[in-house]
Amino acid sequence: MKKQDSAGSLGQFEQLLLTAILTLEEDAYGVSIQTKAAELAQPRDVSLGAVYVTLDRLEDKGMISSRLSEPTAERGGRAKRCYHLEALGERALQESAATAKRILDVTAEIWGKDWVNDWARPAGKRWRKESA
Repeated sequence: MKKQDSAGSLGQFEQLLLTAILTLEEDAYGVSIQTKAAELAQPRDVSLGAVYVTLDRLEDKGMISSRLSEPTAERGGRAKRCYHLEALGERALQESAATAKRILDVTAEIWGKDWVNDWARPAGKRWRKESA
């Protein structure tokens, strides 16, 4: 597997999956990662196929690693592939979070601290300048 020399930038979906892995800790496997990512991405859907493709890409980049768990009875004797955040992935996620925080601070300064509450409104009514 090829590893990057620096953390580089992450796409939004990669950020979602790294955040899911970070929060799930030892319970980070495909379906649990998809569930957590879908929770974070609401109201968008998160497909399991996209999760696995992106997990493979993140592993190739050296941001995560995986291992097979012990076989479990509830899975018919099959093992789960569990994922772990590596230092490179943690650093990339920290950089992404810091950038997102700077963006949030600037937009909150312009739009007001409560602008996030506007996302509860229907999609067509979210923007300040609506087309007629």
